[in-house]
Amino acid sequence: MAEPETVNGGVKENKLWKGVFAVSGIMSTLVIYGVLQEKIMRVPYGVNKEYFKHSLFLVFCNRLTTSAVSAGALLASKKVLDPVAPVYKYCLISVTNILTTTCQYEALKYVSFPVQTLAKCAKMIPVMVWGTLIMQKKYKGFDYLVAFLVTLGCSVFILFPAGDDVSPYNKGRENTVWGVSLMAGYLGFDGFTSTFQDKLFKGYNMEIHNQIFYTTLCSCVLSFTGLILQGHLLPAIDFVSLHRDCLLDIALLSTVATASQFFISYTIRTFGALTFAAIMTTRQLGAMYRIGHRFRIFIREKLAEQQEKITNATTVSRTSAVRKG
Repeated sequence: MAEPETVNGGVKENKLWKGVFAVSGIMSTLVIYGVLQEKIMRVPYGVNKEYFKHSLFLVFCNRLTTSAVSAGALLASKKVLDPVAPVYKYCLISVTNILTTTCQYEALKYVSFPVQTLAKCAKMIPVMVWGTLIMQKKYKGFDYLVAFLVTLGCSVFILFPAGDDVSPYNKGRENTVWGVSLMAGYLGFDGFTSTFQDKLFKGYNMEIHNQIFYTTLCSCVLSFTGLILQGHLLPAIDFVSLHRDCLLDIALLSTVATASQFFISYTIRTFGALTFAAIMTTRQLGAMYRIGHRFRIFIREKLAEQQEKITNATTVSRTSAVRKG
């Protein structure tokens, strides 16, 4: 009678360690990815302090590296390199993923980053809607309650301690209709992408690297086409040829992006799109903490500068008064 309990306990423990592996992998790789991305786009290179401006080139390098590593993994493990599902289904994931990224970056023109981060706390709800529509999943009222409470809890956590600090960024920006529409598009496309990935994994018994290979290959073609049409491919190559340290940063970024994509796909395949959305929702708390911390440091520095100016002005005026007297 004790044997089934032992087996069940072993299964639960195994799933727990898989969860720890997935969460730690996603969190660590995305943090490193964010730091490297910010360095490449915001820190100047070379003696002349030149900035790298070709973000689509980063997407191309990331996807090219990921597709190459996935192809190598499939060949090394002697697993199926041929598409398991119709190619258009892989391309659909790729297109919606690019649309997600586009909406995210475009929304920053109309909605402040803290407000965008707050909106990302609602990731679980679109995933549940798409899960019902695409995979015919039936969620219980308790599931919707948990999704709502997680969203509400993250929102309160973000707004309560940082509301006053963040408001100067938000003023006059967060209420634009276009900004809200772009964020709605981001949440919708993002929810569809992870849910459709989940559907392909379950519907075709698909290997992780098989899906990654074909979706990133489609993204390679799309991003390369975009670089050619915009005329940014050769300028980007010239820049990294001139600044080898930038080339090294891009290589590191692509490596981390590849690892991140593996952890994301592993999580969706093992636990489903909703669990992945929950992980990404809680991740926003760390992002908002960093934003609030940086802003508070900035405010303290500015206040210190103003205080120093006032002190100096007072000293000068007193000195002048003494001399006149």
